[in-house]
Amino acid sequence: MSTATVDRQLVEQIVRQVVRAHLGSNGKPSPVQKPKLVVSISARHVHLTQEHVEKLFGPGHKLTPEKPLYQEGFYAAKETVMLIGPRRRMLPNVRVLGPTRPHSQVELAFTDAISLGIDAPVRLSGDIEGTPGCVLVGPAGAVELEQGVIRAKRHVHMNPQEAAYFGVQHGDLMNLRVESPCPGVLEGLVVRVDPNAKLEVHLDTDEGNALDVEHATCCELFKP
Repeated sequence: MSTATVDRQLVEQIVRQVVRAHLGSNGKPSPVQKPKLVVSISARHVHLTQEHVEKLFGPGHKLTPEKPLYQEGFYAAKETVMLIGPRRRMLPNVRVLGPTRPHSQVELAFTDAISLGIDAPVRLSGDIEGTPGCVLVGPAGAVELEQGVIRAKRHVHMNPQEAAYFGVQHGDLMNLRVESPCPGVLEGLVVRVDPNAKLEVHLDTDEGNALDVEHATCCELFKP
């Protein structure tokens, strides 16, 4: 039985290429490239269960993706609903985000919650136990949520490699410095680590407008 001849010169060349990729010209490790940071402002929106999708838009209805979001697999749907709070205060045409979830949830900015007359607590997405509810109205029906209305706690999505770059772990807190016509620092961004995530800060409209993020020249994440 014959065996393939190993080309030692080729092996050495490959090893040198790998070493050069890891080390700089001075023999020291090359600096890790700073990951690209995206800062997104999340307007008021709704997450729905499939059951509630069908109650609001009709039996068998599926959410229709209209615009992909920065995180893979998530999208703004074509569907919108009306939100009704206490004393019949309402917000029309609130966007539904997909895909569907195990529990329906409404995410508002502080100004939105005041407009609806709802005392919405600051919570991470999915943490809805004991929160206020509201009524959702769609073209085919209505759903009364007993709980699920929150003000989303500011947070930053990242994958494990990005977390290692910043030296943080899932659940840690970071700060965001914004250079803009209204510069400032937001504290207490919760780190949310997921293998499929891309580095992205989520702020609500009140936070984004307060620092004029739309006209920012620089946004920087750092540990407190």
